[in-house]
Amino acid sequence: MELKESPTAEAAMLIRRPVADVFEAIVDPAITTKFWFTHSTGRLDAGKPVEWEWRMYSVSTRVEVGEIVPNEKIVMQWSDPPTTVVWTFTEMPGDATFLEVRNFGFAGNGDEQVRQAIGSTGGFSLVLAGAKAWLEQGLTLGLIGDRHPKGLK
Repeated sequence: MELKESPTAEAAMLIRRPVADVFEAIVDPAITTKFWFTHSTGRLDAGKPVEWEWRMYSVSTRVEVGEIVPNEKIVMQWSDPPTTVVWTFTEMPGDATFLEVRNFGFAGNGDEQVRQAIGSTGGFSLVLAGAKAWLEQGLTLGLIGDRHPKGLK
């Protein structure tokens, strides 16, 4: 099977918080750790690599920001082999933000790329749901840690 276009993971969510708050929640690990990864070596800034960790899974990844437009867009590379993640922040009426994330550039054959895109879509959907719960209600849902509970095969 030949793919006509590369598989792309896409997830999006309306978050009822001002765009500056939602943007900061993605770039500031003190906030992001409430709903996504457990540890980071620093804020997201263009040209400054950081390491993100999910200690419950003993997994980490290097993150490199190629472009950052405050309150509008973040373009980053992560994973091994690297893929591109584009975050787009759209200001909405009523102090709300529409946050979209796209992940693409998966390696491997067509089936492997599709499998990675499906997994990434599910993962980013959980990240956005967790961000929404934290930013709107102050709730830490533990979605990422509960996605693959220990002892489940």
